[in-house]
Amino acid sequence: MNLSEKFKINVPKVVHEMIEGEVVIVNLEGGDYYSLVTVGADIWEKLARGLSRGEILAKIVSGYDSSSETIATAINNLISELQRENLISIDTTDGENQTYTDKDNSPTEATEKLKFEPPVLNKYTDMEELLALDPIHDVEPEMGWPSAKV
Repeated sequence: MNLSEKFKINVPKVVHEMIEGEVVIVNLEGGDYYSLVTVGADIWEKLARGLSRGEILAKIVSGYDSSSETIATAINNLISELQRENLISIDTTDGENQTYTDKDNSPTEATEKLKFEPPVLNKYTDMEELLALDPIHDVEPEMGWPSAKV
């Protein structure tokens, strides 16, 4: 485990949005979409900001009530799963293509620590066909727009 390792979201094929504490992630290439809540959403937000694995670990440890070993294992497992799903990859560009913000939604050390629950990446495949439609080229006058090619 390399604590200085940084990651990037695989844009443009992966888009994401934080909606009321939940991150919704869409893989436009594969048609799958994903959901992360609570700790998972917090980790994703830090990945998107370009924080290193070690920086993410330090911030989660300072904001959540659990041992650093438990939190490190959970972060590493989530990062591995995100990589397997081709949502993120190791950032070797020193942040050239990453969007960074100063916004940090994690709890501060002055507040009471939140209960830590290992993050779960929820995967949904029920919209795969709809997301894979090509609205420019799949136009069939008889069927309306867009329509899947048969």
